[in-house]
Parts: sequence; structure tokens; C-alpha cells
Amino acid sequence: MTRDAEPYLALVLTRASEQAAAWFERQAEALTIASFPVAYAGAGRRLGEHAVTLEPAEREAVARAGLESPEGWRLCDVGRSALLQRALDVAPSDQHEPFVTQLFKRSDNREREALLKTLPMLPEPGRFLATAIDACRSHVQSVFEAIACENRYPAQHFPDPAFNQMVLKAFFTGVSVNRIVDLGRRVTPELSRMALDYASERTAAGRPVPHDLGLVTLSRDA
Repeated sequence: MTRDAEPYLALVLTRASEQAAAWFERQAEALTIASFPVAYAGAGRRLGEHAVTLEPAEREAVARAGLESPEGWRLCDVGRSALLQRALDVAPSDQHEPFVTQLFKRSDNREREALLKTLPMLPEPGRFLATAIDACRSHVQSVFEAIACENRYPAQHFPDPAFNQMVLKAFFTGVSVNRIVDLGRRVTPELSRMALDYASERTAAGRPVPHDLGLVTLSRDA
């Protein structure tokens, strides 16, 4: 079973318009695998993209439920996350992996971002490693950031080669590696070597070196 997504449901219901909240509550209560695609896609238009700011009591409820903090998420992301968690509650376990794989493939970029933010909260999240690694290859910056930044999934589940490539891509694309959760715990001599090689290439080409490169290279020498 997934974690109790009730705090996410409450966040949506207290922030959406009356009409949108009623729609979302109906979708969540009657959710089936068949109805999920329409609900998941429709959440963007119905709930909107304004950023969520948590009240202290809401933050506490989210933490108690073992959910990721959705501070700064779009409201539709919170709604989609709750729907995805409920969908896996009603789907047989052996369908979870293909369900998530196909959802990622057929979704638009906004829907993919919500899925990636939800991965750490899904049951046996290691099963969805291929989808997470595939997201790191995306040329869409917001999709890459949804898995690489403020997301504990890579630190918990990526093998070293995939994690290292994600860090290097963050450097390539101008993403601060300070946003990578538990980076220090995952630094290895190989990652430090790769980062130093990248810095040497930048210097030889007369290009600036990322200001946060030391978060990788200094960890190596600690």
C-alpha cells in the first residue's frame, strides 16, 4: 500500500475553487484504473499551477503521513500525486511497474514532473528505477529537475554510474548541485574525478567552472 495521501487531498480541497474541489473529491473517491487517466490529465486544468505554501499544521500532517513536503509544488502536482498514490492502491502489485512506465511515456511534461516527484512515496520505489533514470535523459529542463532536484529518489536508489551522470548533467545544464538531495553521501572518488575532468575541460576552453563544483571535489578529499 502507498502512504496515506489524505494530507495531500486536504491541501487540494482547501486551496482549489469550490467547483474544482468538488470535481477532485469525486475523482479521488471513485478512482479506478480506468478513470485515472482522465483525472490525472484533468488536474492541470481544474486545479491550476499556483504554488503551494504549507501552514505549520499542514506541514506536520504531511510529515506524520511520511509524505514528501510539497512546499512550492504546483497545486495540480499535489493533486496528481495523490491520485497516483491512490491508483496504485487499487491496482494489483504486479501491474504497478508497467503502469508507471506507461504513464511516464504517454504523459505531457507537467504530468511527468508530478509523477517524478511522487516516486519516493510509491510502494517499493526501487521498482521504478528505469523510469527515473529515463527522466534524467530528458532534454526538457523542468523534467530533469523534477527527478534531480529536491527529490530523494536518486540518492536512495540510483546506482553510482546513473547518479554520477545525473550530477554531471546538472553541471552541464546550469543546475546547482546543492539542490541534489544527499549529494555528499553519494560522492565517490569516481564522481570527483569526473567533476575535475569537466572543470579542466571548461578551463582549457576558457569557460567558467561551476561555482558549486567544490561540493563534489572537496568531499572527495574530506
